[in-house]
Amino acid sequence: MQDLQALIDKTVTQLGYELVDLEVSNRGKLLRVFIDKVNPKDTKDSVTIDDCVLVSNQLGNVLTVEHDIDYDRLEISSAGMDRVLKKPAHFMRFVGERAQIKLRMPVAQPNGEPRKNFLGILRGVEAESVLLELNDRIEKIAMSNIDKARLSPQF
Repeated sequence: MQDLQALIDKTVTQLGYELVDLEVSNRGKLLRVFIDKVNPKDTKDSVTIDDCVLVSNQLGNVLTVEHDIDYDRLEISSAGMDRVLKKPAHFMRFVGERAQIKLRMPVAQPNGEPRKNFLGILRGVEAESVLLELNDRIEKIAMSNIDKARLSPQF
């Protein structure tokens, strides 16, 4: 899996995109690749269908050459408005946006209760921790304890 992710990441990066996430489903027969633009001009500059087609064609060719990768279907998609956040750069890029974070292990809150799920405003990254504003306080969440994190846009 690590080799597959490295191969896909390298190919996507060479095309000028960022590999945001990779899902392997259906016993490895379905590969879902989520991409984003590396340097979008503004918030409206998002991944288009043409971008997905370009990445799909190139990845299809690369995966065909790599004979040890067996898959039936390849899907390329935009990371979306509720995109996954994995790297410190992701959390920094979306400072000021609302995010939902689920932890591996619960952390004690000021009231003493343990908590695993958070919904708040991203305020940055500091020393391997994500800063998340919750009502009137900032929660420092260790990157190593984050199970899943994604943007949670409001409409």
